[in-house]
Amino acid sequence: MDMTPITDALKHDAAWVVFANVLLQQLGLPVPAVPTLLVAGSLAASSGQAGQLLAAAVLASVIADCIWYLAGRAFGYRVLSGLCKLSINPGSCVSETEGRFVRWGAWSLVVAKFVPGFSIVAPPIAGSLRMALPSFLAAAGLGAALWAGAAIFLGWLLRGEVQAALETLSRHGGTALAIVAMFLGAWLLWKMWQKYRFEKMAAIPHITPAELLKALASSQPPLLLDFRGAALIAQDGPLEHATPAQLDSLHQAVGDWPREHPIVTLCACPHDATAVHAARALMKLGYTCVSPLKGGYEAWLKLEREAGNMALMAGKR
Repeated sequence: MDMTPITDALKHDAAWVVFANVLLQQLGLPVPAVPTLLVAGSLAASSGQAGQLLAAAVLASVIADCIWYLAGRAFGYRVLSGLCKLSINPGSCVSETEGRFVRWGAWSLVVAKFVPGFSIVAPPIAGSLRMALPSFLAAAGLGAALWAGAAIFLGWLLRGEVQAALETLSRHGGTALAIVAMFLGAWLLWKMWQKYRFEKMAAIPHITPAELLKALASSQPPLLLDFRGAALIAQDGPLEHATPAQLDSLHQAVGDWPREHPIVTLCACPHDATAVHAARALMKLGYTCVSPLKGGYEAWLKLEREAGNMALMAGKR
């Protein structure tokens, strides 16, 4: 593998190469930017050129973050759920992302670049929670500067080792590609195994929104546990008949609820994953009639809207 074209491009158009690479990566494409920043830093001939590389990286990162921020502001949790569907663990992705954001606030955007998987999902959740734009830009810019600056400085500091590594890749490119392909194959197999395990765990009876609505109106309504995050509950309001709950405090949520009485778990996450995890955990605790809500929060909202429209039409008649 001849690395000369890559190094030549970085020597002549380093800022543009860095800008394009960082922008594409922060938009979600599988094009790692850190290796480019390391190589570009190792080739920087002066502090002024290193400053240009840093400015290009920060600008590209902030542009991408703003796009995701605006998407989150316009479409809310649907953007976050869509991104989390690409995660190895879609169930924990939504809750963990929101948990970090609520716990760290604006600082979550500063550290997001250093947490794998968090860099892309943090900006849309900031938008969905209506974080002030000036605060968002300041935090996103600071995080990008620390992340890109660290990579560029490390590349300059280890410029001899980086250049030696590039020469080794040029001489043994086939071996390097084989190693990369092996690791990629192992990662894909692991992801498929995780997906298989979740699908097997999720193969339990669900309850539909219509069935839940009917059950809530019965003489023995189920305990409805709402596993939406605190921020989403604050944004959209609590659900009638529902008890807010968290996976790590199930005992508090169920209280002294009889173990043979029905329980329904609800979440706002891909594949009803958190609701499924909660249902499985409650079954292990000895609760015999636990069902995740099929379609989760979005399906429940859709049913409520349809019921409201039908009531409005009946009233006009």
